[in-house]
Amino acid sequence: MDIILASQSPRRKQLLEWAEIPFEIVIKGTDESYPADMPIAEVPVHIAREKALAVKAYVLEAYHATHTHQPILAADTVVVLGNTIIGKPKDKLDAIKILTSLAGQKHQVITGVVILNGTDEIAFADTTEVEFHPLTHEQIVFYVEKYQPYDKAGAYAIQEWIGVVGIKSIKGDFYNVMGLPVSRVVQALQKMA
Repeated sequence: MDIILASQSPRRKQLLEWAEIPFEIVIKGTDESYPADMPIAEVPVHIAREKALAVKAYVLEAYHATHTHQPILAADTVVVLGNTIIGKPKDKLDAIKILTSLAGQKHQVITGVVILNGTDEIAFADTTEVEFHPLTHEQIVFYVEKYQPYDKAGAYAIQEWIGVVGIKSIKGDFYNVMGLPVSRVVQALQKMA
């Protein structure tokens, strides 16, 4: 089944390629804000839904259609430490600060997924618990300077150096931490087929 991926994330693109799901990328800018009183677990699904709806509206307008012929897949990933959502770092100093706060701690990575197909919607969130070893300031600075993780929630990518040497344990779906719980996405697409 060909799908539309409403994301410019290279990691999501790579994961869909690994799963051998044919897709095209369509991106429309969206507001990634959310209501202040929204429960944390609902935030990534809310943002993913906004992304999916924006792409759906664009596709319908572009093709003067009343419905899309391809499912639209959107996702959003947040990192949660305690009761605080940690977004993408603003700059180098912010990335260092974020990783310093995660070092030696357990945190959750929550990816919200929304798949729209005509009037049908499947939405879910997948949570993975990640624990870092204690990290030295030198290790953190090395990682930030070499990998520049400024487009990543929580200022890190699990598949990069810091994940290889810094992660003590992971409970849940590894690929969810990369940005997409692929096996659940495949199951959801099969339900829609």
